[in-house]
Amino acid sequence: MTNTRAQKHAIIGMGKTGISIAHFLLRQGFSCEAFDENLKKPPEDLPIPFHRGALNSKELQAFDRIWVSPGIRWSLPALQKTRHAGIHMQGDLSLFLEYCHTPLIAITGTNGKTTATQIIQTLLETLPGGCDMGGNIGTPVLDLIRQDKPIRHIVLELSSFQLERCDAIHPRWAVMLNIQADHADMHDSDAAYLAAKLRLFTHQGMGDTAMLPMDGKWNDLSQSLTTRGVQVHRFGQISEQDPAAETLVAGILNSKKRHILFWHQDGQRQNIHCQDIPTRGLHQHINLAVAAQAAADFGVSSYVIREAITSFRGLKHRLRLLGNVAKHDWFDDSKATNPAAAKAALASFDQSIWICGGLRKGLDLTVLSNTIRAHVAHAIVIGKDKKAYIQLLQSSGIRYTVANSMERAVLIAAAHASQLPVLLSPAAASQDQFANYAERGQAFAKAINALEKQVLKKQAVEKQA
Repeated sequence: MTNTRAQKHAIIGMGKTGISIAHFLLRQGFSCEAFDENLKKPPEDLPIPFHRGALNSKELQAFDRIWVSPGIRWSLPALQKTRHAGIHMQGDLSLFLEYCHTPLIAITGTNGKTTATQIIQTLLETLPGGCDMGGNIGTPVLDLIRQDKPIRHIVLELSSFQLERCDAIHPRWAVMLNIQADHADMHDSDAAYLAAKLRLFTHQGMGDTAMLPMDGKWNDLSQSLTTRGVQVHRFGQISEQDPAAETLVAGILNSKKRHILFWHQDGQRQNIHCQDIPTRGLHQHINLAVAAQAAADFGVSSYVIREAITSFRGLKHRLRLLGNVAKHDWFDDSKATNPAAAKAALASFDQSIWICGGLRKGLDLTVLSNTIRAHVAHAIVIGKDKKAYIQLLQSSGIRYTVANSMERAVLIAAAHASQLPVLLSPAAASQDQFANYAERGQAFAKAINALEKQVLKKQAVEKQA
């Protein structure tokens, strides 16, 4: 599409991504206008017209190109009507691809994207030319385009929202980590959510690589990609004695006494005992195995990969140990915003005290029933949408306490006589009480710090007595 300066651009949603789009368009010499239904005040450093209030399709149809931020529901009636009128409407990823010609490494899936993206970027950064990362991980993709410093590799974490509004993504190396129920409040159906994710592979062909889970539901996609000349790697968790283990390129091998993380490099299987990895949780270890395979495929030495994995302590708010206070280990897994993520975290412990609840997003919690029966000794429910979590716990026969604040939840957990680990893994979004999952995790850490001060003060008083 011809990029003429006479084109009129509109930006829908003026959060972090929308602001990035506006700055990029202005740098390129385009004129643009911003639309946001909720933002009360436009950014002061953007000298562009700003429209507040409900979106109007007739107004939007006056523009040549419209860029919709990931946080804006793609199926809004005004946006649908505008697209049906033939107006070019995409997301910032499409604009990025018009200007970026660097081979891309792309990661999508429901859970684990950020961990995989972070470790891949860390490993590829050791190669000549370096590696940038962006997308859903925090840095808008358009901020990666820099004329002064060309980057040899770019790794992108891509959400379903970014993919559903992009027709041209063509990664050289792509992985689908997993698919579980999520974002029922933003997609019309599970099928629409999956279709958005599968866009990642639409344009892959000869010379490209795709990594897919070992589950049989991915066999048809694997066959289709292979027919197009794509090299398909399968990964997952499997018994060491299972003959199918030979078909996996990366993942976790299970035996009675140990778990082994593996990937393939230079025709050989590379192994690391999971007990030598600081990061907890086999679901996280699978993400590390995928990252190791990506690094191997791009030429990072096995020594560097091994050193990185055995020193990686995990990212903030992802099953991260915060310390031992009041005779409990405290784990922050605030990033677990859906049941599947919480299920994986809970399975990492024999028994735990589980802090759960928040904004449910319309997701089915019953998938957690068997896991909480096996791994939860007591639950503490937070958030405004408590009813569904209480019903889950009652039907599963789990004792629980309701807390109105994170501070109260921590005090209740600390008083539990079991001395079991305490796990914040909410199986819910955070926006009912917090700005985001990071703020929720920070509130958890702050409450633990306050508890520690109380414990130390009490110990000091008892010592003096």
